[in-house]
Amino acid sequence: MRDIWNDLQNHYSHIKDRPIVDLFNVDDTRFSHFSVNAVDMVLDYSKTNLDSTARGLLFELMRNTGVESKRDAMFAGEKINDTEGRAVLHTALRNLSGVPIKVDGTDVMPEVLQTLENMKLFSSAVRDGSLRGATGKPFSDVVNIGIGGSDLGPVMATAAMAPYHDGPRTHFVSNVDGADIHDTLKRLNPETTLLIIASKTFTTIETMTNAKSATDWMKSALGVDDISDHLVALSTAADKTAAFGVKPERVFGFEDWVGGRYSVWGPIGLSLMLAIGGDDFVQFLQGAHDMDTHFKTAPMEQNMPMALAMVGVWHSNICGYATRAVLPYEQRLTRLPAYLQQLDMESNGKGVAMDGTDLPRDSGPIVWGEPGTNGQHAFYQLIHQGTRVIPCEFMVAKAGHEPELAHQHELLQANCLAQSEALMLGRDVDAARALMAAAGLKGDELERQARHRVFQGSRPSTTLIYPQLTPKMLGAIIALYEHRVFVEGVIWGLNSFDQWGVELGKVLATEMQGYVSGAEAPDGKDGSTLGLLAALKP
Repeated sequence: MRDIWNDLQNHYSHIKDRPIVDLFNVDDTRFSHFSVNAVDMVLDYSKTNLDSTARGLLFELMRNTGVESKRDAMFAGEKINDTEGRAVLHTALRNLSGVPIKVDGTDVMPEVLQTLENMKLFSSAVRDGSLRGATGKPFSDVVNIGIGGSDLGPVMATAAMAPYHDGPRTHFVSNVDGADIHDTLKRLNPETTLLIIASKTFTTIETMTNAKSATDWMKSALGVDDISDHLVALSTAADKTAAFGVKPERVFGFEDWVGGRYSVWGPIGLSLMLAIGGDDFVQFLQGAHDMDTHFKTAPMEQNMPMALAMVGVWHSNICGYATRAVLPYEQRLTRLPAYLQQLDMESNGKGVAMDGTDLPRDSGPIVWGEPGTNGQHAFYQLIHQGTRVIPCEFMVAKAGHEPELAHQHELLQANCLAQSEALMLGRDVDAARALMAAAGLKGDELERQARHRVFQGSRPSTTLIYPQLTPKMLGAIIALYEHRVFVEGVIWGLNSFDQWGVELGKVLATEMQGYVSGAEAPDGKDGSTLGLLAALKP
């Protein structure tokens, strides 16, 4: 069978030194051919070195690796997470079509929709003040205690949806560092604070440690032992939530076919629903469902998640770029890079194929980023003139939420487009010399200063443009990246839906706690760990 990977590498060897701008010089319609429209968004990938030959090979690679059939299997409820024997159905949480989705022959949608309705009823009661705390006061603040997917999803989405907040103030605690819970609670009134404890198993050590500290604070402040009116659990462990003192009707569960980093669409998103209300939360689901429909039905050549994945594989595996920068020109998406970092790196940070053999090539790249324009004054220096090429993924809205500050949004847009253009065009040494000559420099000093002002250019980027950051649009953006991660995982031949890499450290941390406290002797530990334990002693 033909080796498409080899064909891609051979093609790249012939075009790798071709300036990206040359592709526009020979085809003034390149943008229309190398961009995709879906769900009111435009994804431009024309500022990459992809050409028709490379794109055709990458589409062929997708077909040969079974992207379309595995996509269909995922939506159908088949157990594609075969290392854990589970279906992968976060898409069911936003399935608003009325179409049944079956797992082991049972339609899961009635329970999904009932949970959504229960969340809406609870949220409405908190927001309108009919559900109150132990002293009869309505809730003014909500503290979500979770970690990983139980924190990054809701904290990112809640920050993004600030213009739609009309419910209680929301706060998030994730780090087991006592400073996190302390600094959050010290600003709050325990009489009007609702605690959401988000842990599927109700055993996550960081979450349960913070939950215990929060409930101790509340019991002490209120002078009572029963604070069940202030507790909510997002968990499937009914016995453990009951033992912790959470009322059964305040427990919102979800199935094992929803992974933590994919769970913001269900009960883990309760804090978001409390902030923006049930109707806007449903719009959030609708945007994701619209992207699901597009992903399922659009031909490969017009499929936005597949296009984004194609660019990712090209840059990571063929061009050899080890990282990708996510750069939203939207301040309210300040936590999106961190959210996508977990989504991507926990999903595709694997070294073993589905059959248990070593992967023959690199898998997921390092994902990082910061909102523009802040990043421009921090790390863009390296992106523009550093020795490593870092593909950039820009995103920007057509309109902001502050019409009185439209001039600032235009400046934001101008910065976003200018950065992608500068990365592509660069500045050659002749242009830099002309600048220095105009500044009055001559001779060796002109040459030396000119060299510092050369930009290599031909550095790739994509740009995602969306109308406005609404609940519906946020849902579509997140789903776009979820499906991109899925497609890349299929191409690489790995399981994007387990996360065994986080297990070993958690096990050893439990053991290590006894050594840190001095309750147990660290017999048999390596010299470094013994030295560090000694250094930690007062």
